[in-house]
Amino acid sequence: MAPSGSRSIDCWRVLYWIPMLFICLIVAWSYYAYVVQLCIETVENMGEKIVYLLLYHGLFIMFVWSYWQTIFTKPMNPLKEFHLSHPDKELLEREDRRESQQEILRRLAKDLPIYTFTMSGAVRYCDHCHLLKPDRCHHCSACNKCILKMDHHCPWVNNCVGFSNYKFFMLFLAYSLLYCLFVTATDLQYFIQFWTNGLPDTQAKFHIMFLFFAASTFSVSLAFLFAYHCWLVCKNRSTLEAFRAPAFQHGPDKNGFSLGINKNFQQVFGDEKKYWPLPVFSSIGDGCSFPTCLVNPDPEQPSLSPVHNSSIKSAEESHPFPTKTLRESQNQLLSNGQSEDRVKRGTSNPALTIEKET
Repeated sequence: MAPSGSRSIDCWRVLYWIPMLFICLIVAWSYYAYVVQLCIETVENMGEKIVYLLLYHGLFIMFVWSYWQTIFTKPMNPLKEFHLSHPDKELLEREDRRESQQEILRRLAKDLPIYTFTMSGAVRYCDHCHLLKPDRCHHCSACNKCILKMDHHCPWVNNCVGFSNYKFFMLFLAYSLLYCLFVTATDLQYFIQFWTNGLPDTQAKFHIMFLFFAASTFSVSLAFLFAYHCWLVCKNRSTLEAFRAPAFQHGPDKNGFSLGINKNFQQVFGDEKKYWPLPVFSSIGDGCSFPTCLVNPDPEQPSLSPVHNSSIKSAEESHPFPTKTLRESQNQLLSNGQSEDRVKRGTSNPALTIEKET
């Protein structure tokens, strides 16, 4: 017999699907209302009817495809290199002194591409997953996992939006907005006829009325949400980073990962334009490390490794600390034939402590 605790968890997991099922029901009804009640039953001009149906189904397919990808694409978790081995985990748990814990975490983190810290300057460590968090990675309490480049947990897709599906989420917003705008525009003339008694007294007139209200209402809310996420993409920030700037060695910096609008866009959508409108994965990188526009503020740190983009001049102006000779970047975003400036955090970090961070 299953314990009561596990049954309670399963019940909560079922409840998580309710918002997504609500959206699916709305979409299913809108399909019936538009295709059957509006196009087939109400629109009389055959040419207009065919054009409406062709354009509608094109948008509908892209909308459903991107929504499906957003829901069922599993969020990516940190690679095994960031997980503590069993001996290291036991060693960390045995230590009670902060100084000893600092040394353990510093030793484990020094060879990893980790350049962000907690606000107090500590290594970002997840005591739930027992791993050192990669940059932009956060622990999701709903999924109970650490998610790479976590943006937020979305109840409308019952999934975490992060590195693996952020492009799909953006396309879902874009196609759902286009879908609603198209339905609103093509339904408008028949909605006006409803109020002027120009429609026959059938059930189609009520579907047409409610379809216009639903599509126009969703259009407004989706427009604001899509515009906000477009702004995030242009700034190369996640929703979490918009509320709390990532902390680098020199301190919090909300623009630390910004490489310019074009490269910021390419990080999400990729560098091949033919894949941009399609809900197929084309984002650049592995989700564990990201190029930044910052340079190492520690003038005595000898250990250098790639982390920065080629816009070092602007970085020097906004972050006035010494620069060093850096080796050429191998990152796709930065491979422009020039010597790229990237730097890795050194071993002379500020005092490190284990600090819970979600």
